Amino acid sequence: MFGVYAVGTRVYAATFNGLSISTDGGSSFINKTTTNGLGNNLVLGGVYAVGEMVYAATANGLSISLDGGSSFTNKTTANGLGDITVREVYAEGTTVYAATNGGLSISTDGGSSFANKTTANGLGHNQVNGVYAEGTRVYAATFGGLSISTNGGTTFTNRTTANGLGANNVRGVYAVGTTVYAATSGGLSISTDGGISFTNYSTANGLGSNSMFEVYAEGSTVYAATDGGLSFCPPDVSPLTLSFSASPDMLLTTGTTTLSATVSGGTPGSPDRPYSYSFSGPGTITQLPTSNTASVSNLPAGVQTFTVIASDMTTPTSQTSSATVSVTVINATPTITGFAANPAALCVGSPATFTATIGNITGSYSYTLTNGTTAVSGSSANPAFSQLVTASGTSTQTFTL
Repeated sequence: MFGVYAVGTRVYAATFNGLSISTDGGSSFINKTTTNGLGNNLVLGGVYAVGEMVYAATANGLSISLDGGSSFTNKTTANGLGDITVREVYAEGTTVYAATNGGLSISTDGGSSFANKTTANGLGHNQVNGVYAEGTRVYAATFGGLSISTNGGTTFTNRTTANGLGANNVRGVYAVGTTVYAATSGGLSISTDGGISFTNYSTANGLGSNSMFEVYAEGSTVYAATDGGLSFCPPDVSPLTLSFSASPDMLLTTGTTTLSATVSGGTPGSPDRPYSYSFSGPGTITQLPTSNTASVSNLPAGVQTFTVIASDMTTPTSQTSSATVSVTVINATPTITGFAANPAALCVGSPATFTATIGNITGSYSYTLTNGTTAVSGSSANPAFSQLVTASGTSTQTFTL
């Protein structure tokens, strides 16, 4: 295969023995040859399609189909092409650009006739290896540089190694706005100023080879066809955003708290494990392998701090983010202060109110007030303890809470 183009479920494969067309996403193909009107069975890699219009760059002309590739009409130098060897083709509406061995041939009537552009119009070389257009901007990848037109192909300005290209032999070109990508025999050259200047990228930047054949970009992802394989620049990855919490954030030493981490951004993995989490800190931490939560028990009293490290699936190096959260752990043994009876002296059958302040409690607590003979038990959530007791018997009595 020399090239491929796809639109929806239609796939067009440029081969040594014809143009193979699939209408089921590539499951099966029907091959078109000179029998169907192709200029030559050698389709050199240039194939483009818009609706039912199919353009095939062959070794003997530009073959155009109006019926989705069922039949073709071949265009040659008799129709204005610069040469019968057509290396690539691109179309916008009724404007068709054919990269030939004898110049860049442009048609404004859907391919019926062509006007050929050469070095006389500013091309770097008459051998044009590739072509791309956006509105009135036309880019011609030539054997002598990248030639750029801002007036629809009437005139060109040529860019060479003097402008930062990796080599003057430019084999493919693609553009998105003011960003221009040139596939050269010496690397991938990228311009961010509309093609005025270029920065060249090579094997030192990860390309499979400095010998480039074609380039394509989708968003921030760039695909480069090289002599050493397909190289691509992965898309920009947003940084990880991590939030970390503990519930409850105040507990007894006998209690349990749950740590929860929430991550967004980065490169998530599989739906059941989009990110990985590692929790650390005091106590006993229990976490399921794929969970973003962990339970913690057996904590000592005091302020305890936990850390989580979250990682995504960005390659070749994953992104990580860390966060901390603290909880207050209260000793599980309650404290009693200010224990007193009012009044401290009273007659048999009179009431006395016992009060105290209860500390180190969470929620409700149980109590027993006793003098060794009589006991009063109950429960309360109020740290200000108060219990009414009616005196019985005489003499001094000692009460314990």
